[in-house]
Amino acid sequence: MVKGRGMMWSASRFEGIYCGPPPLPADLWQTWNLDLPLIAALLGMCMLLRSHRYGLTAVMVLGLIFLSPLCALSSALFSARAVHHVLLMTVAAPIFALSLPSRTHRGLALPFFAFTTALWVWHLPAAYDWAMAQKAAYWLMQATMFGASVWFWRAAFDRSALAAIPAVTAGFAQMGLLGSLLTFAPSPLYAIHATAPFDWSLTPLADQQLAGLIMWVPSGIPFVAIIAVLARRQWREIAEA
Repeated sequence: MVKGRGMMWSASRFEGIYCGPPPLPADLWQTWNLDLPLIAALLGMCMLLRSHRYGLTAVMVLGLIFLSPLCALSSALFSARAVHHVLLMTVAAPIFALSLPSRTHRGLALPFFAFTTALWVWHLPAAYDWAMAQKAAYWLMQATMFGASVWFWRAAFDRSALAAIPAVTAGFAQMGLLGSLLTFAPSPLYAIHATAPFDWSLTPLADQQLAGLIMWVPSGIPFVAIIAVLARRQWREIAEA
């Protein structure tokens, strides 16, 4: 039995984790995900997006997230799951958004709300533990986080830099705030990561603090890069006017 946050988790509850049971360090590089339906879906996306270099790049990032040992590692460590979510929402999603048609008449308020809601709701302890322990819930989490992020980034790219940069900055502020709360939380919050971190020479609290730091600091790199691209585009438009 695994105990965390007043909850008792039996070993059978971990059988529902999509990425498999938490691996030991010595076994990590043997844990590539060979889920045939997922591989077929990614190959299908490659075929559909074969004329879009941004789309193909995004699919490559998705392959890294879901097929590489990062998937299995995220079953063990919340910090690895933080890397997964940062890559999904701030790397794969904006690159994929660039392959979609522009819709300049759309506003930013609703996409930003969807992005923020997906980020916060799926990091609530009860929602996160549920998603990690049930395969259907896991894919619901992935789909809503990725979909909301693509919507937000496409809307940001469709607006002027003067409108988009504040929204992108606010998006980073939301992720940074969540990261800071996780970093300074006095106790572990996620029952499903209550024991596996010990195999990686981490306590659950240290693993959670590391996850918070990843969401707080390194996650800012994609945001800053996108802000720079938007600012450069705006400057070019002003210069050409």
